[in-house]
Amino acid sequence: MYDIITRTRDGLGLSREEIRFMINGYTEGRVPDYQMAAWCMAVYFQGLSSEATAELTMAMVDSGEVLTWPELGGQLVDKHSTGGVGDKTTLVLLPWVAAAGVRIAKMSGRGLGHTGGTLDKLSAIPGFRFDLNRTEFIQAVEEAGLAVVGQTGNLVPADKKLYALRDVTATVDSIPLIASSIMSKKIAAGASRIVLDVKVGSGAFMQDLSSARLLAETMVDIGTKTGRRTTALVTNMDQPLGHAVGNALEVREAVATLQGSGPEDLTELCLALGAEMLIQAEKAETPEEGRQLLLQAMEKGLPIERFRAMIAAQGGDPRVIEEPELLPQAPVCLEAVAPSSGYVSRIDAREIGLIAMELGAGRQRIDDEIDLSAGLELLVKVGDQLQQGQVMARVYGPAPESVNSAARRIEAAIELIGSPTEPLPLILARVSR
Repeated sequence: MYDIITRTRDGLGLSREEIRFMINGYTEGRVPDYQMAAWCMAVYFQGLSSEATAELTMAMVDSGEVLTWPELGGQLVDKHSTGGVGDKTTLVLLPWVAAAGVRIAKMSGRGLGHTGGTLDKLSAIPGFRFDLNRTEFIQAVEEAGLAVVGQTGNLVPADKKLYALRDVTATVDSIPLIASSIMSKKIAAGASRIVLDVKVGSGAFMQDLSSARLLAETMVDIGTKTGRRTTALVTNMDQPLGHAVGNALEVREAVATLQGSGPEDLTELCLALGAEMLIQAEKAETPEEGRQLLLQAMEKGLPIERFRAMIAAQGGDPRVIEEPELLPQAPVCLEAVAPSSGYVSRIDAREIGLIAMELGAGRQRIDDEIDLSAGLELLVKVGDQLQQGQVMARVYGPAPESVNSAARRIEAAIELIGSPTEPLPLILARVSR
């Protein structure tokens, strides 16, 4: 291990055998934390070659259970987002793609940070189960065309252990380590075709476009080298996606979008990602063709029916589609208004996410309880013209004091200027091989 640290520190290549020796040894406790921390810091400063990054990914994949799905034909298309504020894309995208004829079997996780993850959002639906065993999971996919369940505990144990170490040694922000962490989980869960949504901006993990593009290119390269067809879109997270931020609120917005009346940016992003998934599933040859297939499905009302079928197949109450009041309701709601007239020039997406988290919509520690009813609806976008006193957001929470404080913070997080501003672009780059 000393030699591996030295070679990495000096920018020299690592062999497949060296990488597997290190990852297996660390997972099984033979390599101590202090040596693995030194190696992570060497990677942070020196990086890894594309070949070593792919080898690292597969070594982590092979550290635990590797799932296959012959019952579903073996070729699974999956989507992954690096996360952002108001990112309820999965709730809309998967039923929409399923409505266009692609079977979806997705494993997801709980959120940590700004707002809940996909499982937390689905938990807002009364009775919804994501702890299905394999037989139940396959049956749900067969019945509804799609299913979303929690990750099994023995997927990629090397990544769980390594991420916990990176988190306390200031080595999280390393492109090879981020990319291998994400891709190892997708591959171990059985995905053979992968579409990535790499977020960039104030509300995202990646703060600048060059770093986000490099992360996208690194993950696509890993996919190519490991035999998984992979495409990535780099998308803007300098303002929240859609309007809703918070779990039950995001379910309501997802339902509206699946019915064809959702926010423009969320709808457009799902069309773009969905078209890529249809290409990967060989249902379309170009993004334009994939987009048309999705629009045709929407015209027939199929996406919301796929969502309804998924809810029913996983034990949830599908009445939430027509009766959203069945979702958790916050006891307090307060409006945040524009302090002056002007044009929205900036929305601090990170601050919006933190406000939602502190209201109870997200968790700071993995064992924190989430308030599924808490959150906010942000009714403005960059480029909008506002009048003094116009409602900019509605805030939902458990107590008047916290909701009032959140409303004041939202007013400060939205910047207004006197001259017109341009709307933000949504999709910034597409990366494929």
